[in-house]
Amino acid sequence: MDTDSISVFAERKGQILVAGSGQETISCDKQSLSGAVSQRACVFCGARVVLYPIADALHLVHGPIGCAAYTWDIRGALSSGPELHRMSFSTDMREREVIFGAEKKLEQSLRELIEKYQPKGAFVYSTCVAGVIGDDIEAVCKRVEKDVGIPVIAVQSEGFKGNKRAGYSAACKAIDRLVGTGDTTGIGPLSINILGDFNLAGEIWLIRQYYEKMGLQVVANITGDGRIDDIRKSHGAKLNVVQCSGATMELAKYMKEKHDVPFLRVSYFGIEDMAESLYAVARHFQDVDWQVMERARKIVADELLTLVPEMKALKKRLQGKTAAIYVGGAFKAFSLIKAFRHLGMKVTLVGSQTGTEEDYREIQQVCDPGTVIVDDANPLELGAFLRDNDVDILVGGVKERPIAYKLGLGFCDHNHERKLALEGFLGMRNFAKEVAATVESPIWRLVPRRIGRTTAGTAHSTEVVGKES
Repeated sequence: MDTDSISVFAERKGQILVAGSGQETISCDKQSLSGAVSQRACVFCGARVVLYPIADALHLVHGPIGCAAYTWDIRGALSSGPELHRMSFSTDMREREVIFGAEKKLEQSLRELIEKYQPKGAFVYSTCVAGVIGDDIEAVCKRVEKDVGIPVIAVQSEGFKGNKRAGYSAACKAIDRLVGTGDTTGIGPLSINILGDFNLAGEIWLIRQYYEKMGLQVVANITGDGRIDDIRKSHGAKLNVVQCSGATMELAKYMKEKHDVPFLRVSYFGIEDMAESLYAVARHFQDVDWQVMERARKIVADELLTLVPEMKALKKRLQGKTAAIYVGGAFKAFSLIKAFRHLGMKVTLVGSQTGTEEDYREIQQVCDPGTVIVDDANPLELGAFLRDNDVDILVGGVKERPIAYKLGLGFCDHNHERKLALEGFLGMRNFAKEVAATVESPIWRLVPRRIGRTTAGTAHSTEVVGKES
């Protein structure tokens, strides 16, 4: 595809490449271009989405009420116990506090909330306004922590400091202050922490089942269905298994440096990556228990026994259709490209909000020549690329949904608002069925630019009744 036909800001040219074109690197991991209307979120939002699923913690936003409203219940993160994380608390800073400071109000709010809800810990998020006026949130948290006897952690997440990726870093620094403060008694040699899974639609419970069937002890979920006390003793685990590397890889590196806990990067999306994740963890523990690999192989074999025939049937219906991917974390893109191949579909566009050079190099290796790869796209660019490629379905998040529907495209939600599990072997089954149902929907026959095209899964096409719009 020739990207020169698409209108792109000159300053963003380096953030777009075509696989197989000879261009080896992409400009990324930088501030969004002013005026480009990036799909990215702010630092505060990045910190919130990582820490939010810790279910027995108090989450207090120190800033105007809008910041708390924007991130209220921001992930579909389920809890098997307490649900304090789903309550959005704010100091509701107004003009008076902006002028005279809001440290006193913050301290009063913290003490009142801790007394009422009895959390295991508390996170206090700094926002742009709190940062600009210079409130010393760290000092307030230390005073309250000394009196109440639970961890009270300041999250330095002022939105103006960078982008969502910087928020991930702020969250990792906050979690790191908990790690190493708990008792590790009872943690065995076959033990892991699950990092970077946020328990959307209960996915972490499914992944835990796989690991537990392998004979492994899961010490801490970081952070989906997470608990403060589990995180405090997580340094006792013998391996960190990191999925969303953009969000929690920094924490894994801290734990390697400070507590000598090794880590593995994995992905639970798609058939190959889910299987390889189990095999990689099994290989790590083979010297401790040689049977762990056999148990992993049995899990995979049992799952594929029913999954493969279903995938073959769906592939016949979807063969030759096209897809576009635009996600927050680039790690999802690797697995999604492979998943679409299993369905006989071609990916023509891949993008992410927070990918690194290493991420984009890996994407180039797994995608087909001619695939457009884009970093930090804006709505106009995405819309132009989607029209030019005439894709059948876009996989993205809540901000990409309106773009797809306005263009008359199918859409699959792969972001943190979704209610359908897409991880694991069950997740691949769910994903394949959703893609098929979406692409084959008869509604697309009525979209002006699609009229006259054969609809997926049907043997006929409609009459041409209008021109492309």
